[in-house]
Amino acid sequence: MKCLGIEGTAHTIAASVIDDKNKILSDVRAMYTTEKTGIIPKEAALFMKEKKDFIIETALKEANVSFKEIDVIAFSQGPGLAPSLLVAFNLAKELALNHKKPLVGVNHIAAHLNTGFLFHKLKDPVYVFVSGANTQIIVLESKKYRILGETLSIGLGNAFDKFGRSASLGFPAGQKIEELAKDGSYVKLPYSVKGMDVEFSGMITEAIKKLNQGFSLNDLCYSLQETCFSMLTEVTERALAHTEKSEVIVIGGVAANKRFNEMLSIMCKERNAKFYICPIKYAGDQAVMIAYLGLKIFRSKKFQSINQLDILPRWRVDELKVNWA
Repeated sequence: MKCLGIEGTAHTIAASVIDDKNKILSDVRAMYTTEKTGIIPKEAALFMKEKKDFIIETALKEANVSFKEIDVIAFSQGPGLAPSLLVAFNLAKELALNHKKPLVGVNHIAAHLNTGFLFHKLKDPVYVFVSGANTQIIVLESKKYRILGETLSIGLGNAFDKFGRSASLGFPAGQKIEELAKDGSYVKLPYSVKGMDVEFSGMITEAIKKLNQGFSLNDLCYSLQETCFSMLTEVTERALAHTEKSEVIVIGGVAANKRFNEMLSIMCKERNAKFYICPIKYAGDQAVMIAYLGLKIFRSKKFQSINQLDILPRWRVDELKVNWA
């Protein structure tokens, strides 16, 4: 059994074929970037439209399969940017109708969380999901994802990108901030943890203010990382204590940051908890995770018919009933 997964929630259009033995047969992606500004939704969607046919053709060719050998098509239904989601949905629906294949809508965040099981022997972890728009501490209880803590305003990846726009670092800015931080020293920025939730907007405002006042860019990048990651490490440790779980996995684009992983690793070691990192190649947006979870959902036989499907830009992961586990 094989699934063709299609990802398109924000800046990346991607396609992947995976089989029921969890073998990744193909993984093709194209990412919208800019030199100085942040992501512009309409431009990102236009980029995805220009690349979508090539992405599908290449994914099938790389997997050495035809549509006759595809059993199901899965797509990222939400959450995400509406213009991008529509490109992925229309593409997936057109392919499903033309080739008479079942179509499965996949929650983008749930797909990220399940990626951990594709690469690690996880049992029951605390998920630290940190991407562009999302920053959440999540656990699975009674077949429901429970969000123990989250950002009260902007996601960490988007927060870094917002600062990056002011510093003309381009999009995405996270990797450039990590590099600049290596030569920086600490400058005080607002540290905002409210119970299990975190708040980044005031910190970014202050960092931009200091940037305009002439503070060192290296120092501000270093301070942003140290402050943001310390906040998230604090609430993750609290989640471990509250749930009495013994595993932590960091997932999402920010999982690529070595300093973030170092902080979480030290905390887990002190609590005798196992620490896992989603492989960097699959930490950000890609279609492998869509195909992997799409196949699980298809095999559970609990999914909507193609005529009921639509994009869900604000689809929260805690609205799901986890029927596939």
